[in-house]
Amino acid sequence: MTGLFIGLPVLGIVLGWTIRWLYARFQLSASEQKAERVKQDAIKEAEAQKKEILLEAKDQLIRERNQQERENRDRRTELQRYESRVNKKEELLDKRSQEFDQKDKDYAKREEVIAKREAVLSEQEETYRKELERISGLTQQEAKNLIIKNLENDARHDAQALLNKIDQDAQLNADKKAREILVTTMQRIATETTSDITVTTVSLPSDEMKGRIIGREGRNIRTLETLTGVDIIIDDTPEAVVISCFDPVRKEIAKESLERLVTDGRIHPARIEEIVQKVTREVTQKIYEEGEKALFDLGIHNMSQDGVRAIGRLYFRTSYGQNVLTHSKEVAMIAGMLASEIGANRELAKRAAMLHDIGKGAETDSEQNHAEVGAEMARKMGEDPKVINAIAAHHNDIEPQSIEAVLVQIADAISASRPGARRETVDNYIKRLENLEETAEKFNGVEKAYAIQAGRELRVLVNNEKIADNDVKDLAKQIAKQIETDLRYPGRIKLTMIRETRIIEYAR
Repeated sequence: MTGLFIGLPVLGIVLGWTIRWLYARFQLSASEQKAERVKQDAIKEAEAQKKEILLEAKDQLIRERNQQERENRDRRTELQRYESRVNKKEELLDKRSQEFDQKDKDYAKREEVIAKREAVLSEQEETYRKELERISGLTQQEAKNLIIKNLENDARHDAQALLNKIDQDAQLNADKKAREILVTTMQRIATETTSDITVTTVSLPSDEMKGRIIGREGRNIRTLETLTGVDIIIDDTPEAVVISCFDPVRKEIAKESLERLVTDGRIHPARIEEIVQKVTREVTQKIYEEGEKALFDLGIHNMSQDGVRAIGRLYFRTSYGQNVLTHSKEVAMIAGMLASEIGANRELAKRAAMLHDIGKGAETDSEQNHAEVGAEMARKMGEDPKVINAIAAHHNDIEPQSIEAVLVQIADAISASRPGARRETVDNYIKRLENLEETAEKFNGVEKAYAIQAGRELRVLVNNEKIADNDVKDLAKQIAKQIETDLRYPGRIKLTMIRETRIIEYAR
C-alpha cells in the first residue's frame, strides 16, 4: 500500500509533464502556422505595393512624355512663326531694296535735269547781269559796294541813335543817383553842401540883435556853435541869420534855440547852454513821439526804443524834397496792400517797408550806403532776418531773399515815382504828357494820340483812309525818331499804333 501511495504522485507528475509538453508542441505548431500566414500575407502585400509603384511610375513616365511632346509641339509652332516673320521681313527688305534702287535711279535722272537747268540759269543770270550793268552803268562790284555803303550808313545812323539814347539814359540815371548819394552823405557827414538842403534862416527883430548873438569877442556865437554843432553865418543880410548844418536834427535844435534866445533877449553863454539843453530834450522827445505816432498809424508793434528813435529822426530828413518819414509810411502802406493782394506776409512787408530808409537818419560816419547802414541797425535791434534782407536789398545792393523784400522794392519805387511825390511837380508831369501827345499828332494821318502809363506808353490812332497797313510801321518809326529828337524823358516809351476800318450802314 505504501508503494502504491508513492507511485501515484510520480505518475501524476509524469502525466502532467507529458501533457504540458504536448500542449507546448501544439502551441509551437500554431505559432509556426500563424507566422507562415503572416509571412505569406506580407509577401502578397509587398507584391501588391510593387505593382502599384510600377503602375504609378508608368503613369508618371507617360505624363512626362506627353508634357515633353506638348512642349516640342509648342516650340515647333513658335519656330514656324519666327520663320514666317523672318521670311516676311526678308521679302519686305527685298522690296525696299528694289524701291531704293529705283529711287537712286530717279535721283540720278533728277540730278542730270537739275544740272542742265543750273547751266541754263547760269547763262541767263550772266546775260541779265550784263544787261543790268549796261542799263545802270555800274559793274557788279560797284553795285555791291553801293548797297553795302547804304546799309552801312543806315546801320551807323541807327547805332548812333541807340548810343545817344543810352547816353541820355545813363546821364539821367547818373545825375539822379549822384544827387541821392550826395544828399544822403551830406546829411550824415559834416562836409560842405549846397545851401538849399543844409541851411535855414532865422529872422531877427533888428540888426542890433546880430551883435548880441556874436557877443563880446564872439563868445556867444562860439558857445552856440559848439553846443549845437552847426555853423552860424552872420552877414549883410538884413534882419536874418543863416544856420548851416548837414544834420537836420542839429539844425532844428540850433534854429529853435536861437529863436528862443532872440525872443527872450538874454543872450550869454550860461543862458545859451540852458536853452540848448532844454531844446535838445524837447527835440529828442519829439523824435520819439513822431516815431511812435508813425508806428501807431500803421499798426506796427513790438518795436525797440532804438527803432522808434531811428524812425522819428526821419521826420527831419528829406530826399528830393520828399519827407522821408512820410515816404516811409507811404511805402509801408503800399507794401502792406500789395502783400494782402498776393497772399504774402502783410505785417512783415509793412515792418520792412517802414524801416527800409532808417539808415538815412543814422548818426554815423560809416562809409556804407544808407541801405547797408539801415540793415546793420535792424540787425542790432533784433529784427527778423527777412526784414534785414529787405532793408539791404531795397536798392538791389544784394539779392532779395523773400517776396516781401521784392514788395518793398516795388512800393519804394511807386512812392518815389508817383506824380508830385518829389521834385517834379504835377504841372511839369502833365506838360510832359501833353508834349508827347502833340509830337505824335503833328504827323499826317494821325487822328489822336494818348499818353498812358505815366508817359511810358503812347497809343496812336491812325486814319485808315490816309495810312495803309504797310505804312503804319514806317509811321511808327518816324514818330519814335521825332520823340527821341524833340523830347527828354527817363527810360523808354512804348509806341502802339492802332488802325481799324469801321463800316456803318443802315437798313431801312
